[in-house]
Amino acid sequence: MDTTLSIRELLFTLLLKVGVASSIAALLARWNTFRRVLFTEERDADQKLKLMLFMTPPLIVGVTLRLVSPYYRFADLSLEGAFLMGLLGGRVVGPIGGAIITIPALMAHEWLGMPAAATAGLLGGLIRQVIPDKEALWNFGPFTFLNIPKALMRMIRDTEIMWEMLPLLTCVGLELGRVALVEATKPKWLFALDPQWNWQLALVVIATLMSVASPLKIWNNTRIEMNLERHQQLLLRARMDALSSQINPHFLFNTLNTVSALIRIDPDSARGVVLKLSNILRRLLRKHETFVPLREELSFIDDYLDIEVARFGHDNLDIVKEIDEVTLETFIPSMLLQPMVENSLKHGLAPKLEGGRILLRTTSNGGRLHIEIADNGVGISEEKMPHVYVEGIGLSNVRERLRVLYGEDFQLDIESHEGQGTTIRIDVPELAPAIPEVSVF
Repeated sequence: MDTTLSIRELLFTLLLKVGVASSIAALLARWNTFRRVLFTEERDADQKLKLMLFMTPPLIVGVTLRLVSPYYRFADLSLEGAFLMGLLGGRVVGPIGGAIITIPALMAHEWLGMPAAATAGLLGGLIRQVIPDKEALWNFGPFTFLNIPKALMRMIRDTEIMWEMLPLLTCVGLELGRVALVEATKPKWLFALDPQWNWQLALVVIATLMSVASPLKIWNNTRIEMNLERHQQLLLRARMDALSSQINPHFLFNTLNTVSALIRIDPDSARGVVLKLSNILRRLLRKHETFVPLREELSFIDDYLDIEVARFGHDNLDIVKEIDEVTLETFIPSMLLQPMVENSLKHGLAPKLEGGRILLRTTSNGGRLHIEIADNGVGISEEKMPHVYVEGIGLSNVRERLRVLYGEDFQLDIESHEGQGTTIRIDVPELAPAIPEVSVF
């Protein structure tokens, strides 16, 4: 069988070869397990095994297709695949993976196929071992060869090595070595796409480079996306921790002053206030919780309000709760109610000389949870409302957390009339008890 190709056939075959390599890389990048292997730069034995299990099957299929029909020459990526496994998995994964993917070639009496692929894998593993910063491997791209003049200037001027040049030079050496072996031995002992020493060999070498660099670039983009996602989740966690942990420091000072006053006249009440304050502080330390059952949130509010009742006096603060039993197991954002209750106390009831009342109502309708907190305080004028409810700790906290957790699928309405009081209404999706936590990747 003639092993030479016309220039048109060669260009088409090389294009298909790079396309197959990129397609396999893109397909593997869709598997979460493989993505996690890529994301972990220092891989243990289990992750290296997973790397081989993912990469070897499609490469074995490619070698088999090439053996079945000459029309599938482009599908054989044994040398490139073994080199990639060595770059990612190390000097053990590369040779073993290279040997595995060339088993069909060995069965077809291509005796040099397995040693050549194992050598390519070993070289990839050695390069991984030699490069001090493993991130440099991911800088190897399809057009890295255009940086050769820049790399030479940097080496001469700054004695600094561009390490991504090492995989490039190795790919060139592997392809040239393959052609040399094919010419030095019987052609059937080793496969080469176009085993000729002419200008067409430059095209073959470039295709080999791109067949290695394109998967690396695709997987590097996947790593970057995962890294951005991880940092976004960490940022979200930090924001949620900061927002859920915000509690007015004046509340702590006022509580301690209340305890100080009660110790002399009513030690039992002072002890009760301290216990409830400890419950509140213990809850603030539970940063891992993004959602909690409404029942638990109401228990927290009870402790908070009991302290406020101790401050204001039983005759000056009346708490009314109208809670639909169906809503008690519904999950809501942790520390959602406290800022709103604090606003009612601080801006509504505190300025009143006579007693005041806070109403807390929850209902469920059509898969939505409705929360209403109303007070009969002094109310807020239309001019002052934006300053009171948007700036600082308060409803800006609530609004921001709802936006982070629900996107646009929530409502937060405030209605206030001077001298009559203020009502805050929240409408959010009704979440089932099995709601997952916002987790870090």
